Amino acid sequence: MRKIISAAAAMLACVCAAMAIDAQEWANYARYESDNMSVEKRPVAVLMGDSITEGWFAQDPQFFMDNNFAGRGISGQVTPQMLLRFQRDVVELKPKFVVILAGTNDVARNSGAISPEDIMRNIASMCEIAAANKIRPVLCSVLPACEYKWNPGIKDVAKQIEELNALIKEYAKKNKILYVDYHKEMADERGGLPPELSPDEVHPNLEGYKVMEGILLKALAKAQK
Repeated sequence: MRKIISAAAAMLACVCAAMAIDAQEWANYARYESDNMSVEKRPVAVLMGDSITEGWFAQDPQFFMDNNFAGRGISGQVTPQMLLRFQRDVVELKPKFVVILAGTNDVARNSGAISPEDIMRNIASMCEIAAANKIRPVLCSVLPACEYKWNPGIKDVAKQIEELNALIKEYAKKNKILYVDYHKEMADERGGLPPELSPDEVHPNLEGYKVMEGILLKALAKAQK
């Protein structure tokens, strides 16, 4: 009997260890490990997000360098993944602001179905962690989109994004958090990204990022007065 219990305990330990490894890989902690170690000057802001944020740095790195911003976007990520790596990729850099642009991949069900309320809970948790560490959170609206070409079965994408943005805006207002509304300035009559601002109607092109840069810098300047 003892041998059976010992074998079961050993198996459980292996399963738990495997789950821990999978969780680490899922969060992709290693993506910015070397970048974080090489940060010497405290960033004014860390931009936390998904492929939209990652692509922003790729297309316009000068914007980040000129403003002492650190880009911490990872393609495909959903809010639970960002929450897992928030301590490493944001808190440990000790920025003045964290600019959170998150949620479109949750709507796209990259890791399965999730309610708008649970997406908001993940975003709220990031804000609470930031505030507890004297980092000022900045919440951004999810960018407009009408469909996800990698998951075309999802219907009413524009409506779902608008509903999530309403929750984000409400939370920001209630908690006196700066809200940056990209959606209002960038959405076309369909509630999506116009072709002149995006090659795939989800991810901005350089012109789209330039629009976002103007909106963000104006908001941050106002916040620092």
